[in-house]
Amino acid sequence: MAVPAFSDIAKAANDLLNKDFYHLSAGTVEVKSNTPNNVAFKVTGKSSHEKSTNGAIEAKYSDKPNGLTLTQSWNTANTLESKIELADNLAKGLKAEGVFNFLPATSAKGAKLNLHFKQPNFHGRAFVDLLKGPTANIDAIVGHEGFLAGASAGYNVQNAKITGYSAAVGFHAPTYSAAITATDNLSVFAASYYHKVNSQVETVSKATWNSKAGNTVGLEVAAKYRLDPVSFVKAKINDRGIAAVAYNVLLREGVTVGVGASFDTQKLDQATHKVGTSFTFES
Repeated sequence: MAVPAFSDIAKAANDLLNKDFYHLSAGTVEVKSNTPNNVAFKVTGKSSHEKSTNGAIEAKYSDKPNGLTLTQSWNTANTLESKIELADNLAKGLKAEGVFNFLPATSAKGAKLNLHFKQPNFHGRAFVDLLKGPTANIDAIVGHEGFLAGASAGYNVQNAKITGYSAAVGFHAPTYSAAITATDNLSVFAASYYHKVNSQVETVSKATWNSKAGNTVGLEVAAKYRLDPVSFVKAKINDRGIAAVAYNVLLREGVTVGVGASFDTQKLDQATHKVGTSFTFES
């Protein structure tokens, strides 16, 4: 199995716990389309439970033979962002990204250089903010026969100071994975276990402890059940009694609908519950 990036060492567990729960927004619409000349367009819009709305439009051009990808996006905060990616040009397994953003209202600018280097048993990354500090965040993971170990660190070049550090260990197998992470200067610990029981059922459990906040350990469990090839349901609950359910269905080719809700099981008589919907159109 390929060695994941440091932030993805617990990806299977985090995806099952966090993705496709549609109550987080009151409504979400996403439209995707592709042109014959390798340009992909994506338009997204979200309405929050606080009655605010936001959206973005993105255009991406890919030249796969040359490993070149150009992405331009514009959102309702009036932020323009451009990304240039080059993969496997300078060296096999190396991808370089230049990310530039501009806020016309304040003339604020941003420029970042990101490097990703992947080999069969190694995955390293560097994220450099060229205009702030500059600052750099570097992480790396090594793997052998499913065992993984990695670390990350932030560094302020101007102050010559380490700004933060984290570490993680894990094990990945075809049907299950486990990971232990220590983030926020090794003060927040999380242990997760993901299991693909069969082609229909997936489960996950996760425990989190913030050593700065006391001895309380947060617990989460979730499950996903595929009803048929075009639909699935998900459910999760945490130690505070917050439960969430979701349903996703492919209505027809290119049209996907998701509905979800969350409930505070300790306050069922109060208006603390949330309901959300999601519509995705692809062509």
